[in-house]
Amino acid sequence: MEKGTISVSTENIFPIIKKFLYSEQEIFLRELVSNAVDATTKVRKLAGMGEVSGELGELFIEVSIDKEAKTLTISDRGLGMTVDEVKRYINTIALSSAEEFVKKFENSTDKANIIGHFGLGFYSAFMVADRVEIFTKSYKDEPAAHWTCDGSTEFTLGETTKDVRGTDIVLHITQESEEYLNESKIKEMLDKYCKFLPVQIRFGTEEVDSLLVKDEEGNPVKETAPRVINNTEPAWIKSPSELKDEDYLSFYNELYPYSEPPLFWIHINTDFPFNLKGVLFFPKFKNNFELNRNKIHLYSNQVFVTDSVEQIVPEFLTLLQGVIDSPDIPLNVSRSYLQGDPNVKKISQHIVKKVGDKLFEIFRNNREDFQQKWESLSVFVKYGMLSDDKFYDTANKFCLYQTTAAGQYTFEELKEKISPLQTDKNKNLVVLYTTDKDAQDSYIQNAQKYNYEVLIMDAVIDNHFINSLEQKLSDTSFKRVDADTLNKLIEKEETLESVLSKDEEEKLKAIFTETIDNKSASIELKALSPDDLPVQITKNEFMRRMAEMSKMGGSQYGFMGEMPENYALVVNTNHPIASKILQDSNGKETVKKLYDLALLSQGMLKGKALTDFIQRTYAGI
Repeated sequence: MEKGTISVSTENIFPIIKKFLYSEQEIFLRELVSNAVDATTKVRKLAGMGEVSGELGELFIEVSIDKEAKTLTISDRGLGMTVDEVKRYINTIALSSAEEFVKKFENSTDKANIIGHFGLGFYSAFMVADRVEIFTKSYKDEPAAHWTCDGSTEFTLGETTKDVRGTDIVLHITQESEEYLNESKIKEMLDKYCKFLPVQIRFGTEEVDSLLVKDEEGNPVKETAPRVINNTEPAWIKSPSELKDEDYLSFYNELYPYSEPPLFWIHINTDFPFNLKGVLFFPKFKNNFELNRNKIHLYSNQVFVTDSVEQIVPEFLTLLQGVIDSPDIPLNVSRSYLQGDPNVKKISQHIVKKVGDKLFEIFRNNREDFQQKWESLSVFVKYGMLSDDKFYDTANKFCLYQTTAAGQYTFEELKEKISPLQTDKNKNLVVLYTTDKDAQDSYIQNAQKYNYEVLIMDAVIDNHFINSLEQKLSDTSFKRVDADTLNKLIEKEETLESVLSKDEEEKLKAIFTETIDNKSASIELKALSPDDLPVQITKNEFMRRMAEMSKMGGSQYGFMGEMPENYALVVNTNHPIASKILQDSNGKETVKKLYDLALLSQGMLKGKALTDFIQRTYAGI
């Protein structure tokens, strides 16, 4: 058996690093600025430990463009490098100085504040540059170094002169990448990737009011100052006790300018068992469920990573907005997306719990305010209850059900209110609901006559939500208010005798059957109150749902095409019109009008049938 060491050829791996390591070319700027932040963070820490002599001076990072020379430069005033350190950290691929720094000072350094881990970010420069130069002067009393490379495995390295401590990375931009010599492009990239880095980043200049010089009228004179790109202390890195409502709203406006103010927010600040910080905002959700995703931004040590966070938070939470920042979230080597890891699931569960607990806290402490915001919250909460069983358990305590009588109840409160009134013959709870309170108004009014509560379930998500609830609640069924269930409930409460004889009922049914002549409609005679409608259409709840699903999904639900829309035409034998039809020679015309009206009330009168009905109505005026 032969043993040996695998050989890696730099000639072969270098082109791969340059071309395929990063998912997006513009990430090179994030990597180089992050390296500059690391260098600045390190020198600040070393100074605090007494390792750096003299004053640190003002610490900032500057990004500059020279269009004539076709260069892009990233400069810092960090700890810099000696010639030997350039050899060690630049000429050796995947040797991370950040990791080495942490190990060297592990007892006195907060690892979470050091960004770099893999030692590869510098080489992203060659994605856009055909030559890269480094001018660097160490905090140590040693000569400055100058390194240059054209993207091959060959380089030059020697001593140079540099007055200021720190490092300048000079990228000689290729002809294909000259868009990165455009100020607006660089500003856009800095805003995206570096907006909240912990060291001040300067790019270009801007006019500001002078603090010292005023004109003859006493107004501040405009003067030119460096333009600062970033907010070094965003809300999420602070303790909640340090912030007021206006601070959160200001931060929200910084993230999402020109947006409506959020309903409220959750500040996450966890140190154990993982480091997780962030602020999640609840926007005003739309009832039509047309929601913008990719609104949560994932950061690692204040460096933007991605806004596609489906792997770190459940899908329903992607409807929220805000920031999550954690150095414990495993990233791929290019820090472009997430790696699969058990920690991700734990962090995800923690975020779900924090969201659920916060909503319950608001509900418990200020229910009136919560109820006012419920219309905007309901779609989000229901989506969460559908998606996550643990969130369902918590949300069940504060999920509200709106009734047509303007009441808002939790399900436990609703059960107390409608039981035992709304129960079937097996004593199971029957919850009536409407999907369109205007179109189904006559049925709602009929239900309210008997003091039945009717829920408003008119959101796109509500059909799925109802099905899910029925699976979880074995003793409860949901029936739309225009289903045949309402009449069954009424019959349970009061049994009325028909004013018609059996012969009259058979004759009446024959007239309706002959006049309507529709195989989809079954004629049912019921002895209802004279105040109820003379005729009404009801649908079997189960068959109606199956028909709706067949329209939505066809064969995926096991149906071959759309199911026919079967329904019952319920004739109230105790209504005066029933007797009139039997006595009138034009009874069939009356039946036709009643049938059209019943169809119209259900939105089922369409096309030619609707046109004919309108024409007949005008003719009778």
